Amino acid sequence: MAVLPYTVAFLLLSFLHTVNFANSQSFIGINYGQVADNLPPPSATAKLLQSTTIQKVRLYGSDPAIIKALANTGIGIVIGTANAVIPALASDPNFAKSWISTNVLPFYPASKIILITVGNEVMTSKDQNIMNQLLPAMQNVQNALNDASLGGKIKVSTVHSMGVLKQSEPPSSGSFDPYGDLMKGLLEFNSATGSPFAINPYPYFAYRSDTRPETLAFCLFQPNAGRVDGNTKIKYMNMFDAQVDAVYSALNSMGFKNVEIVVAETGWPYKGDDDQVGPSIENAKAYNGNLIAHLRSMVGTPLMPGKSVDTYLFALYDEDLKPGPGSERSFGLFKPDLTVVYDVGLSKSSQVRTKFMYISLVFQQRSVPLLSFPLIWHLISTPKTPAAPSPTPATPSPKPVKATWCVPKSGISDAQLQANLDYACGRGIDCGPIQPGGACFEPNTLASHAAYAMNLFYQTSDRNPLNCDFSQSATLSSKNPSYDACTYPSECT
Repeated sequence: MAVLPYTVAFLLLSFLHTVNFANSQSFIGINYGQVADNLPPPSATAKLLQSTTIQKVRLYGSDPAIIKALANTGIGIVIGTANAVIPALASDPNFAKSWISTNVLPFYPASKIILITVGNEVMTSKDQNIMNQLLPAMQNVQNALNDASLGGKIKVSTVHSMGVLKQSEPPSSGSFDPYGDLMKGLLEFNSATGSPFAINPYPYFAYRSDTRPETLAFCLFQPNAGRVDGNTKIKYMNMFDAQVDAVYSALNSMGFKNVEIVVAETGWPYKGDDDQVGPSIENAKAYNGNLIAHLRSMVGTPLMPGKSVDTYLFALYDEDLKPGPGSERSFGLFKPDLTVVYDVGLSKSSQVRTKFMYISLVFQQRSVPLLSFPLIWHLISTPKTPAAPSPTPATPSPKPVKATWCVPKSGISDAQLQANLDYACGRGIDCGPIQPGGACFEPNTLASHAAYAMNLFYQTSDRNPLNCDFSQSATLSSKNPSYDACTYPSECT
């Protein structure tokens, strides 16, 4: 039983890491639509958001009650202008100044406004007049911010639908629909001001046009055969990565690969009309839950590894006054009474409970009495004054006699390898060597990258065999998997 004290210490440290990590997920945001007549008061919503790991909120307008309710919460706020206001913003710089004076200056900086989106999906609106005036409107809003000494503190952009892509499959061939110089002008603005290119990818809509079971699994981040990009030979394991990388390729093709991508909307409806295929609680929970896990892993996309794009989930609440099919009114993650429609692990307390349940499971496997759990919970949930160091040094945990490496078992599916890669890189290890330019990037295969990350996770976790399990898809080996310039760490290195 000598390993037990180590196991306790490691799991407690892991637990505390989870608590801290739950408070540092700046890449997870949510859309707060208001086309409804049953929404809770803004003050209640502000408290709800503070109980979650959501750190950014996107509004479609600039409701002062909501902006004021979010003051001093630290939550980043995206506000927007209606499409109908674009002509006035474009033609009159004073109107833009007035808009900033009304919708920003009374609230900032107590309310953490981080971005202003001028219009929504304008470029695919087929309204040529508004399309032509979009860039001048953005420029006038930017100038108004500059005049108020807020230039650079609050960014200005617009939001696009995936319809701006002329081609998105395979991802490497992504290109924008030929809008003449309009798109180029917008991208030059994004590049010059450091503002993001905001896009609305919805794997749900991709599934609606291709309802094969394998497509559903691909869209929901579930086990599937994957799809190979014939140009890059990269195998994509989910639609979200494929769509985001298609946007990246389109930006790159126009010379703007350094413009940041932000996912302004993405989600899945939990119910719909009888004739709609795809909406369900199970599918919505799978999409949003697996997406959140993917973002938390920080593995990124194949073309943008090691970074999670800022992603705003759609949506905070259902909007019961929206027109169209039933699915349009059924994207909410929370009910008006502030309870969850379905749980995807956004609650700070659920992050803690999940880790504690895992700790409990391990202790049961170690035959630790269940009566110990209340004591363990007390220890990890109650701040303690550090004890004085013991004068007698603790006996170090025994180390294996010979080197071992954690490697995937043969025959493991790509989906499991991807999950293992996401998990390992999401736990703070250095996955730089398997990113482009790294010593272990080649061969650029999922199996190779997952093997490196799994072993590194095991080695940096004091080589506890529990950390070479990965849902029974890994095993310990005495054979060194290092090759060429790529060195797999071990206890002997």
